[in-house]
Amino acid sequence: MTNVSDSNPRIYIACLAAYNNGYLHGVWIDADQDADAIRDEIAAMLARSPIENAEEYAIHDYEGFEGVTISEYAGIDNVARMGAFIAEHGALGAGLLEQFGGDMDQAETTLQDCYHGQFASLADYMEELTTESVTIPEALRYYVDWDAMARDAEMNGEFFTVETARDEVHLFSSR
Repeated sequence: MTNVSDSNPRIYIACLAAYNNGYLHGVWIDADQDADAIRDEIAAMLARSPIENAEEYAIHDYEGFEGVTISEYAGIDNVARMGAFIAEHGALGAGLLEQFGGDMDQAETTLQDCYHGQFASLADYMEELTTESVTIPEALRYYVDWDAMARDAEMNGEFFTVETARDEVHLFSSR
């Protein structure tokens, strides 16, 4: 599996004291770093606030999370973990997070334990799996409906896919 990604997950942290007083004061922070480093950058931004003793902040924007939603008050530990996961795995990582509602533990475990690889379609995987384990006589080969087999496997809950591009699906077995 290739772990190359163009994703650069970042969050925009805004000082709420400044915001509530009519100032836009905040900073873009790389989200694929250690949570303590993110907290340090937040503290530095709050220290520079135009409002004295500013303490509260919120995530007012984000980018590079490949469609995964980040809430305004998401925990920094979880944001850092998701940022690192998406930076490493790109759209595949984001697709897994979407599949499991942002559950990082489930996304990481599934990627590690249930990943079967990248294919053009689930039907292509079903054909490969079948022809590796069963000899299909040439006379019958054209009668096998790989799409129907794939649809049945998905409907039965045996597999699910994460589509990252046209003709590019990543296949996982369901638990």
